Amino acid sequence: MDTKKPFVITISRELGSGGRTIGRKLAAQLNVRYSDKNLIQDLRERFNLSTYEIEKIKGTKKNWLTDMLDMVAPVPNSGAYIGFEASKAGDWNLNKVKSDDIFQAEAEVLKGIAAEGSCVIAGRSGFFVLKEHPNKLDIFIQAPLEKRVKRVMDKQGLTESEARTIIESVDKSRETYVQRYAGTSRYDTRNYDLVMNVGDMSDEDAVACILKYIKYVSK
Repeated sequence: MDTKKPFVITISRELGSGGRTIGRKLAAQLNVRYSDKNLIQDLRERFNLSTYEIEKIKGTKKNWLTDMLDMVAPVPNSGAYIGFEASKAGDWNLNKVKSDDIFQAEAEVLKGIAAEGSCVIAGRSGFFVLKEHPNKLDIFIQAPLEKRVKRVMDKQGLTESEARTIIESVDKSRETYVQRYAGTSRYDTRNYDLVMNVGDMSDEDAVACILKYIKYVSK
């Protein structure tokens, strides 16, 4: 990846691994836009973005996504990051496999975000949707189950049993989602440039590790 040119970093992660937080903090360190499922959801709902509506907008306005992103998620300054905090346990329902039309609409939005400039994108099968991007780094974040359970318990205020149930459900739904649209397993390490087990790392340590890797592979 050449950091002197517009780049995209995609982060796929296991629920409870801290991947979303790591992605946000990485974007802040790189001073680039951050995108996750909540930003895409917000864009879709705020602007009623179906595949048809996106094609309609693209046909009438060259920079169709610029104004939308400037309103919802402007490019950060001074290390600020863009993102929306997850709500309570109900937010995990957003991981359920959705219709092909919604997938296509979200894929168009992701491609538009990537075209706007350097960014960090968490989730939404970014490694697959943006596979043709010429300057991209794909990362997979995972952690031991016990750490994932504790993190979900702490963040969502759930019991251990509830956290384990949610993790099991989300793991299955995300795998189904990736298999359906990307035609591969999300656990296939060949999909990524860097796979990290962050079980013994803080979020900050994980970000520092990624930054070192980026420096190492930068041309």
